[in-house]
Amino acid sequence: MTSTVSDDRGWLRALPADGGRDTLLTRAGHRVYAARRLSELVQGRPPGVTGSQWSSASRAGFDFVICAADTARPVVAVEIGPVASAGSAEQRAERLKDAVSAAVGLPVLRIGSPTLRPAEHGRRLVEYVIDARAYGAGGAGMTTAGDEVAPVGFRDILGRLPDGRTGPVNDLGALTRAAAVEAYVAGQLADPIVRGLHVRWADGPAQGWSWVQVRPDACLVERVTVTEHRFSCGVDAARLAEDLATVAVGERLRAAENEGTDLLPRADLTAQIVALSQRRHELAGGFAYDHLCVD
Repeated sequence: MTSTVSDDRGWLRALPADGGRDTLLTRAGHRVYAARRLSELVQGRPPGVTGSQWSSASRAGFDFVICAADTARPVVAVEIGPVASAGSAEQRAERLKDAVSAAVGLPVLRIGSPTLRPAEHGRRLVEYVIDARAYGAGGAGMTTAGDEVAPVGFRDILGRLPDGRTGPVNDLGALTRAAAVEAYVAGQLADPIVRGLHVRWADGPAQGWSWVQVRPDACLVERVTVTEHRFSCGVDAARLAEDLATVAVGERLRAAENEGTDLLPRADLTAQIVALSQRRHELAGGFAYDHLCVD
């Protein structure tokens, strides 16, 4: 299939305020809807898309659609869930949906995680993205260091954290970090620190890793990918991926209290980080975690 990206988004359909279903939320000049099919967002089959391709792609859906409140047109469609395995039917369907989205100029934000789910984590994520973009559009806050004035990014705004300390209030993983300290005090973890890394593949998504040491020789590990198609989250996608991986660690820690959880030997985690470091030529911005390559 050949396609070109539409700049005017003339193929995108304005969604009515109710759309036959209630708006999930309104925030900072946006309306957010849950569970919309591609056919609800696109006005007919776009050029370059065959009837068979459109029939398949149009039935595919997105978990959330963020629309501009004034025009009711989509700003971005959002998906949250497991990454489709290579060569699977799910991956082929995803690529077809992405191609149709590109053909009509529909931005897509995809969060890949085996743990995060739309129902539990989607609302907070879309609120975060809307707020981050609004903050950036309004001009980042400023901080003075000597005679120099530097911008303060949305992720780096300081305030009071859940545990009473001062820190970045827009760190989505803050609750997990506080919970890890409590779990350590209760003797449930071998180390109270939630560690992580983030990278951006030159020809692929941003990826974040997060882990906590449950036993001296074993860790609970989560990985999340963030893919921005014709869209910017308002924060660095790689840092967002690491924060979301930390959120996933928190979910796994809560589940472990009742049903146990799979752990990765610490030596295996170190080996995986070393393997990642050896692919630094494939990363945009290089690899800044050589200190983690020693167990």
